[in-house]
Amino acid sequence: MSQTEINVAESSWRDYLELCKPNVVALMILTSIIGMVLATDQWVPLSILIFGNLGIALCAGSAAAVNHIVDRHVDDKMARTINRPLAQGRLTLQQAVWFALVTGAVGMAFLLVFTNVLTAWLTLASLVGYAFIYTMFLKRATPQNIVIGGLAGAAPPLLGWTAVTGEVHYNALLLVLIIFAWTPPHFWALAVHRKDEYAKANIPMLPVTHGEKYTKINILLYTLLLMIVTTMPYLTGMFGWLYLAGSLLLGFGFLYWAIVMFRSVGGNSGMKTFQYSIVYLMLLFAIMLIDHFFIETIIYLPSV
Repeated sequence: MSQTEINVAESSWRDYLELCKPNVVALMILTSIIGMVLATDQWVPLSILIFGNLGIALCAGSAAAVNHIVDRHVDDKMARTINRPLAQGRLTLQQAVWFALVTGAVGMAFLLVFTNVLTAWLTLASLVGYAFIYTMFLKRATPQNIVIGGLAGAAPPLLGWTAVTGEVHYNALLLVLIIFAWTPPHFWALAVHRKDEYAKANIPMLPVTHGEKYTKINILLYTLLLMIVTTMPYLTGMFGWLYLAGSLLLGFGFLYWAIVMFRSVGGNSGMKTFQYSIVYLMLLFAIMLIDHFFIETIIYLPSV
């Protein structure tokens, strides 16, 4: 047997799971669930909570699998992706293609049957945006790839909202705007850390085309923009003082790391900023949930 045949023979369910980028999908589903919860003052229907998020997760996993397929020839040039199933030959191209098709189709079926047509179409648009427009075109066409393509990754809270309400609301769009503004400083921090690998793979990420200093300035500016954007849900009355305080505290933490990156030369500040950005988004959406459930309860708690 050839080495490729041996690798394929050793493939397992973990390789298919890795195709889905489970850590990324988990973060997306967290924001989708919170979008569902914020959309109503009642309990989210169990069928929507389970099958709606399952459908969104499967479609996101399908899009991630397409990303693996398209990038299979450059993944073996980067330390971050060299062990991916296609790069190592543990899965064949045909297996990955069928997996992407089946998971995407099943995900769409769940959304059409258990949620509504609007959510299904928006999810499909997000899938196409990430898997094809970003991965196949934008990623290799412009250093602003992550800014333009980031809209697809920002959609989950809107998808969760529409799954419950069946309509697009401006508050849901504010949640999308937050993730849209968060994506560039989040990803560019990683791109600075992995600049040499992106250059080797001939992918025009901002630090490759414009240098680290220019990228760090953009990270700093986008972080300031993110702090402004995250105050908007408070200004519209969507959230209360707890959210405002939490968002500002987290924002100043992000700003601290952006400044550390800007002032540093070399080192590990890019990866530390990237890691903080993930914690930032998780905590920000958790604070939204706490504010939504508990602040009004405390304010309107009947006196004894």
